[in-house]
Amino acid sequence: MTTLVFGHTSPDTDSTGSPIIWAWYLSEVKGIDARPALLGQPNTEAAFMLERWSLEKPQIITDVDEGQRVVIVDTNNPAELPANINKANIHSIIDHHRLVGGLETRGPLEIRIEPVACTATIMWKMIGKDMARMPEGIKGAMLSCILSDTLEFRSPTTTDEDRTLAHDLARDLGIDIGDYAAQMFAAKSDVSAFSDAELLRMDSKEFDLPGAKLRVSVLETTAPQVVLDRKDSLMQAMQTVAAEDGVDQVLLFVVDILNEEATLLIPNDMVKTLAEKSFGMAPDGDTVVLPGVMSRKKQIIPSLKI
Repeated sequence: MTTLVFGHTSPDTDSTGSPIIWAWYLSEVKGIDARPALLGQPNTEAAFMLERWSLEKPQIITDVDEGQRVVIVDTNNPAELPANINKANIHSIIDHHRLVGGLETRGPLEIRIEPVACTATIMWKMIGKDMARMPEGIKGAMLSCILSDTLEFRSPTTTDEDRTLAHDLARDLGIDIGDYAAQMFAAKSDVSAFSDAELLRMDSKEFDLPGAKLRVSVLETTAPQVVLDRKDSLMQAMQTVAAEDGVDQVLLFVVDILNEEATLLIPNDMVKTLAEKSFGMAPDGDTVVLPGVMSRKKQIIPSLKI
């Protein structure tokens, strides 16, 4: 049986590249029939990566069959996985996020979760000496994943292992990290083709607080004003998305990669109070700027209070 390797819904660069990396490793090194898959269309940065390194876009799936052998990467959250995931045969999980719980397995499995910035960094450690067999395109995907998840080392989630691996890969590939990261971020910043609802779901996680269920959305960009110019319609769409997704509130943080700050949209009094309690910042009208805030995982989610 073919093993499907996939990450979370609304796939970003790491959730697009890591399945490709691990499917290559399983197939070419371990001799296991494996295929990467995506739970949705890749975002614009991930699409750029696929084109730049001449990688075939993985098959997009909406669910998995009962008994399907799978490897889950870049998440361990059932809310970000196919509805039928607990009926699949989960072989292993490779991730760098907090442990959520809720997955059920048919038997013992391999789990590797480490506090690094990127799933691809964990895979590099697991692949070890067999990195010498990795083709250029797969190495390019690995570099792209690290630069994306670390925001070119600006994110506080960045570790020395992420940084060292990225520089080693770039040197091997003959890539200037600054130039390549700028191309990636330019692709990520082009959101003109997306509706407001798509933007709010593009890079988002559900998070429960006592008394409130939130969808926490992040847009990382080198052109934040392009997004902020749409704030009125985005704030209207928040109500629709919240109702459709069964959450109490959608939060949108527009992360300015270059200036290393985030702008939180303030559509109502609930979010205004949340901003004040969580970040100690008084909103100025319908936005609040949060200096130094770059990471949902390390800075936003742990701070949220209502």
